[in-house]
Amino acid sequence: MDQERPLRERLIDVGAELVASEGTGALGLREIARRAGVSHGAPRRYFPTHHSLLSAIARRGFADLAGRIAALEAAAAQSPPRERVRAIGRAYVCYALENPGMFALMFRHDLLDSAGQAPSDEPRLRESTLPLFALLVALVGRCGAAEPSVTAAALWANLHGVAQLWRWGSLPLVLGEDPAVGVERLVDAAVDAHLGGVPA
Repeated sequence: MDQERPLRERLIDVGAELVASEGTGALGLREIARRAGVSHGAPRRYFPTHHSLLSAIARRGFADLAGRIAALEAAAAQSPPRERVRAIGRAYVCYALENPGMFALMFRHDLLDSAGQAPSDEPRLRESTLPLFALLVALVGRCGAAEPSVTAAALWANLHGVAQLWRWGSLPLVLGEDPAVGVERLVDAAVDAHLGGVPA
């Protein structure tokens, strides 16, 4: 761990590494402080509560996911809206499967402090999903959905469920071992189910 890095960022780095390797259950203040090489009371200078530290770690996950989506959008800005929705859906589910610990933390609002102890120029944690959701709503609207917000919310819930049930092994179990039935196909089916026959 880089001892010259500001302590607040080092603590978040350690927490992100810990949630990636051991899951949300390992995110204790004492363990994070120990791995950062500081006293167990040191994190309190930056994170008055355990929830505020967890929120800062989760914010890192939202930033990573947003970066992936932004890169996709930059590359596919001229693609039809439905294809962009598919790409976002695939990226979302892939992020969840590649980063299960962080993904689980990001949506554990019972563990997180939505008011947070974040810098004043950052949104509250629960609002971190709003830009991505707004993009999804706009694209769904461009696909012709009558109620873009409701359709986008239902699609998001569907994609979140695909990610969770795939990670838990439930979807692979019910779908069998057919390699043709993978996450991408499920994402495409979810998009088509919510957007129906509306032209892209």
